[in-house]
This record gives sequence, C-alpha cells and structure tokens, in this order.
Amino acid sequence: YKRLIICRSIVPVGKDIGFLPGSKDEKLSPWMGAIYDNLEFIMDRRHQDDSLQQVEYLQQSGKIEVASVTHIRGRSLPKQYMIVDDAQNLTPHEMKTILSRAGEGTKVVVTGDPYQIDNPYLDMESNGLMYIVNRFKGQKIYGHLTFTKTERSQLADLVSKLL
Repeated sequence: YKRLIICRSIVPVGKDIGFLPGSKDEKLSPWMGAIYDNLEFIMDRRHQDDSLQQVEYLQQSGKIEVASVTHIRGRSLPKQYMIVDDAQNLTPHEMKTILSRAGEGTKVVVTGDPYQIDNPYLDMESNGLMYIVNRFKGQKIYGHLTFTKTERSQLADLVSKLL
C-alpha cells in the first residue's frame, strides 16, 4: 500500500466547544487523539523508544494521513490502506461516501462499537457501522469480526458491562 489513511467522524461527547482556530490539522488535532494514542501504542509494542517521533515522521512524509469525514468527498484513493474509526458515529450516507472513495487495490477496515454511539441522531440500527455490516453480509470481498473481550483495561470492561 502507498499510504495509511485513517478517517474518523467528528462527533463530540457532551457539549461541543465550538469553533477552533488554526489550520485544518490544528482543528482536527483534538479529534484525532485516539488515533495518535493507538499508533503510539503500536510503535511502543515494536520496542521503539521514539514512537511519537516515528508517528510524526510517517505523517510528515505522507505515509500516514489522518482525515476527517468532512474532507474526503471527491477523492479517489487507489492502493491505500484505509481505516475508518468510530464508524458507529457515522450516518449510512457518510459511510457510503467514504467507502466509495476506495480505488483499485485499496483495503478498507471499518472499526466501531454500536454500544458507544455519541451522535444523537443515530441508534443501534441506523448508524454507519451496522449499515455496512447488514448490507455487505455475504459479499465475497467482505469480512466481519466481532470482538468479545475488552482490551483497554479491566475498568473499561466493567464500565461497558455495568453502565
């Protein structure tokens, strides 16, 4: 693959803080923290002490691109490895827009948890994640995994079960 593209919805938890000044990257930075956390975790697992610097280098060299759903329309993305994160907060229309950007040789991985929907206009059945799960079921180029164990921590597992 030429590059890793990570795309994520921009849906606030709680009240929105409103307009943010700065460049596109500066505006997206608060929303992309989870992605950077995960990239740093992966690099740390590879025993690289300078994991944050490695992630920054890969991003500056164009090998990793972090994008919001808002900026993906009109693009054609061949030979990319695309991760769509937090897809439970996307509408079916947004999911269609993202997936239709994939060109020849592109692999798309969609992640999400239908129990963690933050978009007040979506529910367990109407969100983008469940939309593609239900629509793509049985297609040759599609696979689906459901993880049953929480990897984050014991506390996160307890919260997901009790709250």
